[in-house]
Amino acid sequence: MKLPDYPVGAALPALRRALAGPGRAVLAAPPGSGKTTVVPLALLDEPWLAGQRIVMLEPRRVAARASAARMAQLLGEAPGQTVGYQIRFERRVSDATRIEVVTEGLLTRRLQADAELPGVGLLIFDEFHERSLDADLALALSLDVRANLRPELRVLVMSATLDTERVSALLDGAPIIEAGGRLFPVDLRYLPQKPDLRLDEAMTQGVLRALAETSGDVLAFLPGAREIRATQRRLEHGVRDLAVCPLYGELGSVEQDLALSPDAQGRRKVILATNIAQTSLTVEGVTTVVDGGYVRAARFDLGAGANRLDTLRVSRASADQRAGRAGRLGPGTAYRLWSQDQHGALAAHDSAEILAADLTRLALELALWGSRDPAELQWLDPPGGAHWAYAQDLLAALGAVDGERRITAHGRALARLPAPPRLAHLLMLAREQGVAATGAWLAATLDARDADRSIDLLPRVQQARAGRGDPAQVRRLGDSVRQYLRLLGQDRPSSDAGDDRTETVAELVSLAFPERLARRREGLRDAGRGARDVAFLCTDGGEARLPEHDPLSRSPWLAIAHWEPGPQRRIRLAAALDEAQVLRAHAARIVSLREVRWDAQQQVVIAEQQRRLGAIVLSARRIADAGEAGRAAMIDGIRSLGLQALPWTESARQWQARVLSLRAWQPQAHWPDVSDENLLATLESWLAPYLDGVTRRAHLDALDLPGILHGLLDYDAQQRLARLAPTHLGVPSGQRRALHYQPPAAPTLEVKLQEMFGSADTPSVCEGQVRVVMHLLSPAQRPVAVTQDLAGFWARGYLEVRKDLRGRYPRHPWPEDPRVAQATHRAKPRGT
Repeated sequence: MKLPDYPVGAALPALRRALAGPGRAVLAAPPGSGKTTVVPLALLDEPWLAGQRIVMLEPRRVAARASAARMAQLLGEAPGQTVGYQIRFERRVSDATRIEVVTEGLLTRRLQADAELPGVGLLIFDEFHERSLDADLALALSLDVRANLRPELRVLVMSATLDTERVSALLDGAPIIEAGGRLFPVDLRYLPQKPDLRLDEAMTQGVLRALAETSGDVLAFLPGAREIRATQRRLEHGVRDLAVCPLYGELGSVEQDLALSPDAQGRRKVILATNIAQTSLTVEGVTTVVDGGYVRAARFDLGAGANRLDTLRVSRASADQRAGRAGRLGPGTAYRLWSQDQHGALAAHDSAEILAADLTRLALELALWGSRDPAELQWLDPPGGAHWAYAQDLLAALGAVDGERRITAHGRALARLPAPPRLAHLLMLAREQGVAATGAWLAATLDARDADRSIDLLPRVQQARAGRGDPAQVRRLGDSVRQYLRLLGQDRPSSDAGDDRTETVAELVSLAFPERLARRREGLRDAGRGARDVAFLCTDGGEARLPEHDPLSRSPWLAIAHWEPGPQRRIRLAAALDEAQVLRAHAARIVSLREVRWDAQQQVVIAEQQRRLGAIVLSARRIADAGEAGRAAMIDGIRSLGLQALPWTESARQWQARVLSLRAWQPQAHWPDVSDENLLATLESWLAPYLDGVTRRAHLDALDLPGILHGLLDYDAQQRLARLAPTHLGVPSGQRRALHYQPPAAPTLEVKLQEMFGSADTPSVCEGQVRVVMHLLSPAQRPVAVTQDLAGFWARGYLEVRKDLRGRYPRHPWPEDPRVAQATHRAKPRGT
C-alpha cells in the first residue's frame, strides 16, 4: 500500500520502534502533517498487530466520520471495509474492518463491557490536546487495562499542541516523537472590532471583506449554532451566488457532508463552523479563515448544580490551529477579528474539561469500573475538589452508589444508558411506571439544545412527539428516543403513546431533579427595569424565579428541569404540578420533625412540629415547651443580636471591667475571661440555665444580669474581687467615692480637690500594686488636674490651681499648704 507523501512519514520509523518496544508513544505533529490519516494506515502491517484492530479516538463525530472516509478513500474502498467508524446513531463497521474510528465515549462503553478489549491491538488518542472529559477518562481506563490486564496493548497519544513531557510521564516515560508539518504560508490579518458590535455583524463584515480580498472558499469560526444561524441569515440576504453552509455538532451527517464537500453548483462557499472544524479536518477548497475569536464551553456551576455555557476567548494555541486551516492546501489568508495586542493577552492553551465540568457521569463510570477513588487511576489532571464531592453526593441521592461508594444495580442500569445520570434515572423511573415512551421523549427534549424560548416543558415534549418543528431537530430527537427505548427493552410500541400529560411529565422531572421541586411564594420580587418576578422556594432551600407574566408563575408547584446558573436561578424549563401530585410522588421524602429556631425578623423563638419536603414546610403545629432546644435557639438569637441585647447596667459593666482589670494585673491568678467576645462565645455555659421560659427578645429585660455575672465567681473569688478591685474608695474627707475601671489601665477616681487635703499618698488598689488615676475637681465638679502622684501635685501644681480658683470660689478653703490642712467636702458657712 503506497501512502501519501505527508510530513509525518519521516517520523514513522521511530514510531514503529516505540510501539514495537515499550508499546506506548507520544506523537507531536502540527496540523497538516497527515498524522490522522497516515499513521493508522502505516501501522496496519506491523507484526505485533497481526489479526488485531486499531481503534482510533476522535473528539468529535464529524472528525470521526471524515477521517474514516479519507482513509477509506486512500485505500480505494468505502467506509465500513478496512476502515470503519462508529458514532452515536451511526455505525459503519464490518468483519473486515481493521481500523475503527470512534468517538471517545464509545471507547469507554467498550472498555466497561469487556475491559480486555479482545481483538484490539492499538489505541490511538487523536487530537488529545482538546482534553475532553471523555478522552481523559478513556485514557485513564486504558492505562489501567494495560497495567493490570493486557500489558501488550499498545497506546499512542497524538496531538498538535500539547505539553508532551507531561503526557510522556503519564505513559510511564513513553518516547516523544516529533513530526514536521506541511503548512503553507498563511497571511495573518487583524481586524479589531468595535466593542458594541454584535458578533454575527462583525463576522458578516469579516467574511465579506475576505470574499472581496481573496479567492477560494472561506471557513469562519463562531462559538455556537445561534451565532452561526444569525450570520448565515445575514450572508444569504446580502450576497448572491454564494453557498453558506453551517457546520456544528448537532447537525446530521447529511448537513455536515454538505459543509465538507465542494458545492454541487460550483459556487464559492462559506462554511460557518464551531471549533469542530479546528482540528482533524481538511476542508477541500478552503484558502481563507475568518476567526471570530470565541469558543463556547461548559462550566459547572456548583451553586446551581448545573452546567452553564460560557462564551470564552480562544487560546493562542486554538487561534493558531484555526489560522492553519487556511494553509492546508496552499498559501492562505487568516483574518482575526481582534487586535494584535489582544492576541498577546490570550491564554496560551485551553483548559482541560475535567477541571471545570460536571463530573457526575465520570464518577458513575469510575464506580462501574470498580474504582471508588480517582487516585487509583492515572490522570493528566486528576478529578477532585468540590465538583467531585458534588458528583458523589448526587449519585448517592439517585441510588446509583451505596454508602461505601460502590455501584448499585440501579447504578449499573444508569451507566448502560447514553445520558447524564439524572436523565438516565428519569428513563428508568419512566420504564418502571409504564410510561417509557414519555420518559424517552422527555429525556431527549431535556438533552437537546434548541432555540425554543418557552419555559413550559409540556408543549415542547408534545411538539417533539408530534414531529413538529425544525426537521433536523425532530430527526435528532427521534434518533435519541429510539436508542433510549431499545436500551430500555421497549422496542415495541409503548402502551403510553400519548401519556405525555402535565402530571406525567412534571412528576418525572421532579423525581430526576428532586432538589429543584419548588413551591410558589407569595409576593413579587423586583427583577429590574420595572419587571417583576414570582419566587419559588426549592427543596434545596434556594430560590428560583419566573417572570410575573409567564403562565407557569401562577402554578402552586413547579418541577424545574433547567435554570440559569447564578444567585437568582432564573427558570428556563419547568412543568406545573399540584400539591396532591407532590405528596403522592414524593411521599418517601416527606419527614416529620421538630424544628426549633430563632426567627430574626420577629425576634422570637419558633418551635414547631413540621412535615417537610426538604426545605419546604408542608404543615406546622406550634410546640408550647421546646426545652433544651428552645434555650439553644434563644442563644442563637442572642448571638445574632449581639451581647448588647442583654439588660446591661452600669454596675454590671463595672463588674466586668473590675474582673478584666484583675485578669490583666494578675495573670497568674487565673481570673476568668469575661470580655464581650468570650461571654458571647460561652453563652451555653453561663447564661443558658437562666433562659427557661425566655423565648423572645423582650423577655431578656427581666434577667438579673448583675446577679448572673456575679455567679461566675465562687465565694472566695467574690471576696478577693471586693478587696482587690473595690467599687469605692474612702477619701480623707470621710466620704466614699466611686472608682471607674477601664481595663487594663488603672482605675480613675473623681474627687474634689479639698477632699484630699491632709494626704500626700496616692490611693491604690490590688494590694497597692496599681495606683489610681485621680481626677481632682474644682468646687464646680470640673477637672483641674489629673495625676497618679498626689504628693507631686501638692508640691508643683497646686499653687497655680490655688491662684486661678481661690478668687472664683472664696467660700471654699485654699490653704497655702494642703498637706497639713483639714480635708472637707463642704463649703464654708456664709459670712465666714
